Parts: sequence; structure tokens; C-alpha cells
Amino acid sequence: MRIAYVSTYPPIECGLATYTKYLSDSVRRAGKEVFIFSQLGAQGKDVYEVYSPKANDIAGRLFFYVERLAPDIVHIEHEFGLFGDQRGVQIVEFLIRCNLSETPVVTTMHTVFEDLKFEEKIIVQHLLDLSSSIIVHESFQKDILLKNYKISNPIHVIPHGVREVRRNENAKELLGLQGRDVLLLAGYIRSTKNFERIFNILPELIRKNKNMVLLMAARNRINEHSPYKLELYQKLKDQYYSDHIKVLFGKFPQSSLDNILCAADIMALPYIKGGQSGVLAQASAFHLPVVTSQLKSFKDWVLEVQGGLIAESDEDYIRHITNLFQDDDLRNQLKENIKISNKQRNWTVIGKQHLKLYNKLIKPPISNAEFYYCNPKQINKERIF
Repeated sequence: MRIAYVSTYPPIECGLATYTKYLSDSVRRAGKEVFIFSQLGAQGKDVYEVYSPKANDIAGRLFFYVERLAPDIVHIEHEFGLFGDQRGVQIVEFLIRCNLSETPVVTTMHTVFEDLKFEEKIIVQHLLDLSSSIIVHESFQKDILLKNYKISNPIHVIPHGVREVRRNENAKELLGLQGRDVLLLAGYIRSTKNFERIFNILPELIRKNKNMVLLMAARNRINEHSPYKLELYQKLKDQYYSDHIKVLFGKFPQSSLDNILCAADIMALPYIKGGQSGVLAQASAFHLPVVTSQLKSFKDWVLEVQGGLIAESDEDYIRHITNLFQDDDLRNQLKENIKISNKQRNWTVIGKQHLKLYNKLIKPPISNAEFYYCNPKQINKERIF
């Protein structure tokens, strides 16, 4: 089977790029042929730099590669704004072109909210109409689509995948945090992350947890949320607890991020808006307990996985973080719960769920026809005649 993913891809700095790499790697390991059609700047095996995100001929450029490479399935990883102006309307033309060529298209919708803008709602309806199947990460996202749009094709709930990794046991030592209780804030800097809520309660947290350190490892893309970033760091600068705050900055490639996650005892996720978080998936890989806001995706994850605690107020954040620092049994139980959950959410499992869906979309021309694909690795290359 030959699958073409339409998405951003590393080294492009984007959570969607990382997601696509892990998914496509999982599908490759299952013996399938994979192509990536991405924006300029993407690199890697069978990765094609197809378009600039501001171009006005994105649909034609993408479909050019569909025609030349003839994938069995096209899989779009969708976020608004990736496909030109007007919130990425050109993806609709690309879907029409795929439909005209009878190429099945799966679309994963990574941005599903009740309060989408007018133009975004129009694009969503076209995605639903023109895709062979839709994937979302959360059941509540499926409910939003069923409630607000006309649905003509199946919607599947497939969770965000989790990496299978090995923990770095000397991570705290490498960061100069040995012997400390570490509360982590990490991820791209956006106002919706609401990091300042943790800054505001830091004095009380320190009073109750004399050994704690707030480790902030956040970054922002070029020219994105710069005023908020300056305001955020000014708040930290104004704090009088230098022995209890450690700020890291940089690009944080995966090895660096992994070491940061391994150094933490708890992660705080005080977000006020967002869907399933890539940062939560990264934390889950290392069985890191979380204290989250009441954001729907976080709340559902906590209730299902039992890997964290939900906070409604500042008092809740203070109480939950303190309990996790001081109650080893509670913290270890949450870590074990995450470990058990990961067995059903690792990328190998998630890749198989995608392949099961892909197989359903490849329609035989007659009832007894069989789809055939032979992985070159299956051929005994030693037998040459």
C-alpha cells in the first residue's frame, strides 16, 4: 500500500510536523510505502517540498504529485491556515481534484471547536463532504461535528499516539536539579497556555513545598505571540524566588525535550483553549503525572487514563501540586496508570488503527478482486537468476 501524507514535516517547527513523522514512521515500520507532501523546508526519506504556505496554486501543486506518484490513499493532516489565505481554502480544491481522480482521502481534523469562525465552518463542511473518512482524536470532537454539520461520511476517533521511549535517569543531574522537586511548564508560548496562572500561585506553592523548582522550558515561533512572551518573562523576572525558578530557552530538539521531561516530577497544563495536546502526549511517554485545567480534552484524558488531577481554581492547583509532591504513593500510582494506558496509545497501535481504516477505503473493481502490494523487503534478493 502506498500512502501520501499531506502535512507539515520536520525540521519545520510545528506540532503537526512531529505528529506526522511519528505516524508515518509507524506505518513504514508496518511495511507500507509512504510519501510526504509538505511545505518548503521539510526534509527526509520520500519527503517532497511541494509548496509555500502563502502560494496561490497549492491545490495544483499537491495534485501534481498525486498524479505522478499515484498513492492508494491520500491522508491530509489538517489545521487552518496551512493551505494559503482565507484560512487555507485551497485544500478544498485539492480534495475535489482527488475526488475526480477517484483517489480515497482520509482527513484528520486537528482543530475542532464549537466557536470556529465563519470561513472556518465553511471549510470544515467541505472537508466532511469531500473526504472518504474523517479522523478526530477525541470523542467530544466527533460530537461537535455531528451536532453542527451535515455528515455524509464516517468519523473515526483515533487517539493521539504516544512514543515508546527509555527514561534518562540522570536527567536532573544534567540540569543541575538533583534532589529537587520539579514542576514543569513546557510547550510553545501562546496566551491560551495561561502559564501566568502558575506564576501567580508560585509564592504559595513554594511556601508549602520548600524543595520545589518551577522549570520553564517554553519557546515561540518567529514573531508569534511576541508581546505575550515579553509580558510572561517579565512576570518571572519580577518574582523574588530565584532559587525556585529555572528557565530554559532554545529550540529544544527531541533529545533536549526528552531530558527536560525526564527531569520533571509533575507537569502543569493550565491551558484555557486547545484540543489534544502534543505536549501531553510527550509527557505521557515518560509517565509524567499532570495537573490540568478543565479544558475538555485534558479532562477527558484524566478521567480515562487516571494519569493526573483536574484543577478548577488556584486553590485546586496549589492543593493538587502539593499532594503530588508530598504523596509518593499517589504520584507513583498515576505514573503506573499512564504506563498501562500507553500500551493502547503507543504509535505502533495507532499506526495499525490507521492501516485498518486505509484498507477499508480501497474498493475492489469487482467482488472477488484482491488488493495486492508486495513489500520489496519480502522478496528474497539472494535468489537472482
